[in-house]
Amino acid sequence: MVKTTREETEGAYKQANGANDEVGVLERFQPPKEYVELDGYDQVPKDLACDMGLSGSVSCHATVLCIIPLLVLIILYACLLLPTPASFFRPQHGTNMKENVPKDELDAILQGVSMQNKTLIIVILNKAYVEENGMLDLFLQCFQEEENQFLIRHILFVAVDETAFNRCCALELHCYKLTTDEVNFSKEAFYMSNAFNEMMWRRTLFLGDVLRRGYNFIFTDMDVLWLRNPFSRLSHEGEDLQLSCDFFFGNPFHNPHFNTGFYFVSANNKTIALFDEWYALRNNSTGKKDQDVLQAMMKEGAFTRLGLRVRYLETTYFSGFCQMSQDSREVIIVHANCCVSVKVKLIDLSKVFQVWKSIEGNLTSETAAWPPKAGICLHDTTVK
Repeated sequence: MVKTTREETEGAYKQANGANDEVGVLERFQPPKEYVELDGYDQVPKDLACDMGLSGSVSCHATVLCIIPLLVLIILYACLLLPTPASFFRPQHGTNMKENVPKDELDAILQGVSMQNKTLIIVILNKAYVEENGMLDLFLQCFQEEENQFLIRHILFVAVDETAFNRCCALELHCYKLTTDEVNFSKEAFYMSNAFNEMMWRRTLFLGDVLRRGYNFIFTDMDVLWLRNPFSRLSHEGEDLQLSCDFFFGNPFHNPHFNTGFYFVSANNKTIALFDEWYALRNNSTGKKDQDVLQAMMKEGAFTRLGLRVRYLETTYFSGFCQMSQDSREVIIVHANCCVSVKVKLIDLSKVFQVWKSIEGNLTSETAAWPPKAGICLHDTTVK
């Protein structure tokens, strides 16, 4: 390999152009610092050879040694900033994998029953409801309808006595046995009896616990017919609480006639605070059921104070015996409100279900038979 130095190059230039041109040499001509001759190439500048990866000189190695640490730093910085593939598998709602490990039996059941968005349906079950051909059997028939079939996987049946729990398990439903501090809830709790109110408050405490665990839910009484999937009609505009009503007079944001037999609640700090305050008032509410206490809280401004966004559901869709939906094509639920006794409710709800099924099964049928008006609790609730 032959090297040509700067001095040799300048001397050759002076010989050819004369000594007087010495001052302008460097202005007109800047020769490369050093040339190298490589196999298969003409002479090329050494710095270009280094860029091409063709030189093994000390200066080339020095350049590489300077660049490599910089590249390593850039790569490390990028790894710290960019999301790793594992981030795409993180649990929803900002939870980590440790939080996904069930901490107790209830946590495990909630994880198994809930939908991907941590939403489920909860119903309370006792011995009076699980008798053969009783309220539970009628309730389950609603989930044999095509639109509702998938929902059965997301219902948690909360049993308050051993008989109810055993029947629930025999039917292979999602069952949870609620401890009740030695209170006997196996018999029918007649409306406004001490047992009835005790069961309602125990229910409120349990539902508050579900909220604190981060789960949204529809709570439904057993005496509610699910004729269609209610999720399609629930609002998705940031409401914290959506309540069914005994009577609806057109205002979805104010209604003192709400009913806690069917409602949807989103889990957040506001709704958790509501349930805590609600349950805390139980000892100062002798002679009042939990629904009466919540209505009083609303009238006293608790909903506003807690910043709750509440919607009251129209009876056209979420109806009951107090005010029946007039349209069989739109009705979603029918609640046996304005009626007492499990036996009486079962008779009238069975009739409503059969009429609705016959109308739905005959697409050319007139809807004049709806709603049924003759029954023990059923009556004409058409607004005149």
